[in-house]
Amino acid sequence: MAEEIRAEMVANVMSVVVAEGGRVADGDTLVILESMKMEIPVLTEVEGTVTKMAVSEGDVVQSGDLIAVVG
Repeated sequence: MAEEIRAEMVANVMSVVVAEGGRVADGDTLVILESMKMEIPVLTEVEGTVTKMAVSEGDVVQSGDLIAVVG
């Protein structure tokens, strides 16, 4: 079953750490967001393959926006 990872706040995407097709484990960083001059890592809570990366570096995400899908 795929898990959708969504933004929890308004932020800028500083860095995309894992590309589509990459394998991740529980606790791995997918992207790093920047909000109010703080770096916030977005972690996965499941093991699997990133089937969709919905953001790119420089994007602005709103609360609830899709960041990635891990299946």
